[in-house]
Amino acid sequence: MTTAQEERRTPERRPEQPPATAGRRRVLGSPGRALGAAATAVREAPRRPMVLATALALVSLLAYATVRHFVGTSMVDMIVYRAEGAAVAHGQDLYALRVTEWNLPATYPPFAAMLFVPTTWFGIGVLRVAITAGNIALLGLLAALSFKLVGWPGRQLRPVGVVLVAGLGVWLEPVFTTLRYGQINLALACLILWDLTRPDGRRSKGIAIGIAAGVKLTPGLFAVYLLITGRVRAAFTAGLTFLATFALGAAVLPDATYGFWTKYLYDSTRVGKTVIVDNQSVRGAVARLLHAENPGLTATLLGAAVAVAGLAVAAWAHRSAPWAPRAEAWGVCAAAVTAVLISPISWTHHWVWCVPMLVLLAAEAAHERSRPAAVRRMRWRPILGATVLGFLSFAMWIVPHKGDLDEHLPALHQLPASVYPVIGVCFLAVAALRVRARRRAAGEPLVRLPQQRPAEGESQKAPAAR
Repeated sequence: MTTAQEERRTPERRPEQPPATAGRRRVLGSPGRALGAAATAVREAPRRPMVLATALALVSLLAYATVRHFVGTSMVDMIVYRAEGAAVAHGQDLYALRVTEWNLPATYPPFAAMLFVPTTWFGIGVLRVAITAGNIALLGLLAALSFKLVGWPGRQLRPVGVVLVAGLGVWLEPVFTTLRYGQINLALACLILWDLTRPDGRRSKGIAIGIAAGVKLTPGLFAVYLLITGRVRAAFTAGLTFLATFALGAAVLPDATYGFWTKYLYDSTRVGKTVIVDNQSVRGAVARLLHAENPGLTATLLGAAVAVAGLAVAAWAHRSAPWAPRAEAWGVCAAAVTAVLISPISWTHHWVWCVPMLVLLAAEAAHERSRPAAVRRMRWRPILGATVLGFLSFAMWIVPHKGDLDEHLPALHQLPASVYPVIGVCFLAVAALRVRARRRAAGEPLVRLPQQRPAEGESQKAPAAR
């Protein structure tokens, strides 16, 4: 088999399994079975790389704990979540609460507040430790799901990669800030990616995306991605699940549900200022560029253009699977980047999608030399390196931004202040160029119209020949 053939092997392909009984299928789907499979994968991983990766991860986490101790971690979002859960448990007005020295309000739907009730069972000190440890474990899970999505590296090396990402990934600014604030972004990303890496034939595909959208509305864009890529049943399952979260919230918290969907959802001042460097969305970048708290129609039109272009690239990548390896991974990452770009406010910790993005770019870099000459013009290692540096840079925090300085940034500070929107737009451009190069190398039209069909007697070329 040629290197090109090896590269084109998709992650969905699995060895055929013998027929299983219904009871065995239930066991295979159980959490215990999943943990057993994970333990088996760790045992089968190459011993020396695994030991080295574990040692490196432990050193990194120890360094992180030291830095965290001296920098200080308020975990303010965790405190807000706990207050929301307490408001639900005690029948208080959910959207009237204000907590911490910054008087932070509740901004999520009532369904999310209901899920936060268990946090009231523990003290703040216990929650700090539990949520930090849980987020590091979720970082490892996100890495494992990213490897599954991308189909790289080989199965034996994936446990090594998971350990490395869990240990070293804490230094990525979105992950660092997620841990610092006690945020739920990693949990939502894992829900979405778990759903997207499941077989399309599963009737329950879309449920996890619907739950994530019920907690935080932005994940709803992934239902749109499923719809425009032809997975209609999964898209409707996600939508119906989201409606179920709404119904549950309305049944338990009718007043809060009415208030959220008729008033508080549209009050952006409850979330934060658009112009501050914390906001790494297209709208935030335009606000800083125009030196305006409300960037108005300009930002709205630009956001709409990015939404259309991003979803088009995501669908185009997905539909190019016969000619491009990792096509679904490119589609998913393009959809994720689009979601955080077009949200009116995307805090830096919302960009935890940098983990699957970097895994995907690392896979492209690893396969660079095996790529056909016609599509070898893009240099993936520099692209990967620049993207890693961008997410490690903490650039937006380096520029002077205290007080109202965010609104008056000079030209030289605009790029570092909006580094993630720049990375996101560049990623979408690279994804489009990759699909275009793959299709041209395969001799296929850039877009196949519905009436276009192969000529009679003409067979589709095998991916290995392309």
